[in-house]
Order: sequence, then structure tokens, then C-alpha cells
Amino acid sequence: MNGLLKFITCGSVDDGKSTLIGHILYDAKLLFADQKRALELDSKVGSRGGKIDYSLLLDGLMAEREQGITIDVAYRYFTTENRSFIVADTPGHEEYTRNMAVGASFADLAVILVDASQGVLVQTRRHARICSLMGIRYFVFAVNKMDLVGYSKDVFSNIEKQIAQLKKELSLENTVIIPLSATEGDNVTKRSENISWYKGQPLLEYLENVDISEKNSEQGFYMPVQRVCRPNHSFRGFQGQIESGSINVNDEIISLPSGEKANVRQILAAGKETDTAFKGQPVTIALDREVDVSRGCVLVKGINLAAYKKLTVSLLWMDDKPLEPGADHLVKLGTKTIPGIITGVNYAIDVNSGEHIKTQTLSKNGIAVCEILLNEPIVADKFLHHKTLGEFILIDRVTNMTSACGIVEEVSEKDSGFADKPSFKYNDIEARGDIFEEFYYSIESRAVLKYLNVHNTYTLGDKIPTKGESYSYPDSFDILVLRDATAVKIRDGRVAAIIPFDEYLFEGFPIINGRGFEIKAASAAEIKALLEEYGSTGGSSEFFDKWMNFNTYRQVGLGSERK
Repeated sequence: MNGLLKFITCGSVDDGKSTLIGHILYDAKLLFADQKRALELDSKVGSRGGKIDYSLLLDGLMAEREQGITIDVAYRYFTTENRSFIVADTPGHEEYTRNMAVGASFADLAVILVDASQGVLVQTRRHARICSLMGIRYFVFAVNKMDLVGYSKDVFSNIEKQIAQLKKELSLENTVIIPLSATEGDNVTKRSENISWYKGQPLLEYLENVDISEKNSEQGFYMPVQRVCRPNHSFRGFQGQIESGSINVNDEIISLPSGEKANVRQILAAGKETDTAFKGQPVTIALDREVDVSRGCVLVKGINLAAYKKLTVSLLWMDDKPLEPGADHLVKLGTKTIPGIITGVNYAIDVNSGEHIKTQTLSKNGIAVCEILLNEPIVADKFLHHKTLGEFILIDRVTNMTSACGIVEEVSEKDSGFADKPSFKYNDIEARGDIFEEFYYSIESRAVLKYLNVHNTYTLGDKIPTKGESYSYPDSFDILVLRDATAVKIRDGRVAAIIPFDEYLFEGFPIINGRGFEIKAASAAEIKALLEEYGSTGGSSEFFDKWMNFNTYRQVGLGSERK
């Protein structure tokens, strides 16, 4: 038996998607006796003069039956002698395009129906483009309702030319075109005598035998971490599904974005220990040492991945309100969800012609190439290289509705791994200061952003940059890095001391924290109270309001997106 095939049926309204799948289930004798009897009884009050209405098997919602159209995505599971299938029957109406995109995101193959009496329509083009956008590489164009055009070969040939043009426009691969009639059963599960001029396979036979194995499989091992499992103090495992490659006990892996390395100590699959795990398996991986891993991190082996802050994406806009650059969204990519901003629309794509249209907005069901700026770097890659790390959705932060879905075309502003690199180090004492970060207001995104332009680590005697685009410090001051319990003394623009808090003595110089904000303490007693309060609160918002002045040494500059 061939492997599981997940496919989607789509097309314009009333092209016969539900009828087609219903007929496959009926003809292949994949219904229980009571389902078959119920279908026959329901069909007697339908619109086909008492003939069986196969669409009723899938159009389960009352609203769908009343309108004779599909609104929701209907999933059906069935098995023939040669293959197991999961099919998503999706809506054809433009209003429900977002539902159709959801179905496309899970599928390996798309069956796109074309009404023989109408040919390729705008919605047909839209669905083909969305399926391609969602990563589908196998297409069947089912030219339906051939009975309504007298099974004409000429009509079919004209539609073949339209599909050939669409195939070239979208660079579609692995496409076949099958003439059929979903209502009458021609070329659905068996060859039709009415379409004797067609020499190819009927639809079901093709679906049973098509090879969807990836010709260009992803390289290396990677697993986005879904959950950190800690049932007791002696075990810490990282859970997720392996998206590519395999992993073995004792293999060295890298945790991204931190870049820390460790060896695999234990692998659990289905609750049992195993020495090896493969792509597609949900597993728990335990490492031989503590590393910085949480939900959204990615474990990798033998693969060159990194974290990025800027993404160039192709997306389908699904929100009722238009897309506007600068709007704040949550970006969900892999197992990570972080804030992000659409900084601009490079161009929209005309669904009918494929023309690139200059615009800075996008209405519902529109497709465009856009730029997204993330609040922090995220492990991502081009969709063509690593599918799971190259597909995303945008979530409206107010309504929590999905605003868009799409794929990553390009990545930029690579995280160089300096996020936790110490700014100051002497022997074993380290302090992670952010005092050299530049803050600026982005006109494009209408938000205050950070731009790292200094990645150095300073030690005793080193000269530091006390002046920048958005900061200006005195030549002599003290830095209290609260999170690392370390004090740094700057005298005449040079590092004079890097010491733990218990060795620090206040000498009357200005004091800032590790972010570059003034600490409102002017005596040793006030500093003692500051440190005690930080130890008890962990740095609450009330703590920072009380002890910090945010604009003494810093200001927000004005600038466009940094490259």
C-alpha cells in the first residue's frame, strides 16, 4: 500500500467539490449502510429530482445545505485497497478564502475543480496561487461537469490551454488535467465510456498511485521545541516533533538562538526510550548538561540555521480591515510567538494576471510581498529550504483573530549571538550591559525600536564609547548591572573596575543601570536600599518607576529602518 496522501479540493463556487468527494466515497463503497441509506433519503428532497446528491456527505452545516455551497472546511478520512487518504473539502466562495487557505496549509496535493462550461475563473486562479503559496507542489485540475458540455473534446482542449498558461505563470510542477463528471461518475473512480478520447487515469486511480515523496528533502536535523518537560528535579526534557533528519543518543546538538552546544543523553518516543528518532516523530530529548532552552527555541544538528529580526514574506491577507504598515501583530512561526510589525508592502499581486502592483495597503483576500520587523530575533529560514521555519501566521493583538498567513521569502538582520554576550568582563566576573544600544523612532513602523551597533566586550583599561546617536554619558560614572550583581566603574572614559556588588563602594559619581538609565540614588544608604528592594521584588515596574530616570542620558532618535 502507498503512503498516506493528504489532499485538498478547491475551486470556484458550485464547481462540484463536495459532490466529487462524496461520489468517490459512494462508488468506492466506503460508507456504512446507515450513511448510504440516509444519503439516499436526504437526496429525495434535494435539487436533483430524487437522484443521489453526493455533496450531502460533506456539506454538514445547515447553512451549507440551505445555500448549496461549502462554508467550513470538511475533513474526511478514508482508505482504499491501495492507499489511505485525508481530504479537506474547502469553500469556493471568495468570502471564505481564509477557510480554504487553512485547508491548503496541511495538504500535499490540490485537486482544483474547473467548471467545463465556464473555464478558468478568477477564483480558480486565486486558489491555485494560494495552494502554491502554502507549499503544495502537486496539482490535479479536474475539469468537471463534462456532461453539461456534451463531453466535448474541443471544450476540454480550450480549458487545457488556459490551465497551461496558469501553470506557466505560477511555475506549477507535477500537474495533471482530468476531464470528469462528479454527478454522473465519469472518470471519478473508473474510466468513462463517454470520454473515450481521454487516455489517462481516472481521478481516484491517479490519487492512489501518485508519488508525493520529496525530491529535495530538507537537510540536517531540526526540532522546534514545543514544551520543556520537568516532572521532577532530576529530569529536564525538550519536547517537539522532528521536522527533518534523525537524531541519535550521544549526538551533539546546538540550541538556537543561544548557540549553546550539548550532547543527547536520552531520547523518549511514545513514552519509551530509543537510541534513534526520525522525521515526523514527536519526541522528548534530554541533554547531558543545562542549556538555555525554552518553548520556541530550535534544536539543530548538521544544519546552518540562525535567528533573524527582519523577514521578507509573501502573505495572504485574511482580515476584514485592510492591511496598513505599522500595525502591530503577533507573529507565530514554528513554536515561537512574538510581536512584529509590517513595515511596508513591497508590492501586491494581481490574482488574475500576476502583475505586481505598487501599493502600501491590502484588502481582504489580497496577496502581497511585505517586510516584517520582529521585536527580537527568531529562528527562521526561507520556506523553500525549511518549511516549518518558513511558514507563519499574523495574529491581531486586540481581537486575537488570524490576520494573515504566508511564507518567508528572504531573511535579514541576522542575530550575531551577542544578545547575552557580556559587555564587561574581568577574569570570571561578567556583566551584560545594554548601555551601547541605540534607540530610535521608526517612521515606517511608527514604533520605538532598538539598533545594536556595538558588540564589543570591554575589560580593565579599555576605552568605551560614552557618546552615541541616542545616548550621552559623563566621562566618569558607575554602572550597576542588577541582573548580574556586578558594578563597573568608568573613569575618564575608561574601565577602571569590574567588581561584584559586595565590593562596591559609592564614591559620589553618577550611577546608571545596565540599560543606560539613571539610578536615582545619591548615597551609600540609598544604594543599599535599592539593592535590597531589587532582591525582594526582582525588578517590578513599580521598582523601576521609583528608582530609574529614563531620559537623563538617553534620547530616542529619528530614523528609518536600519540595514
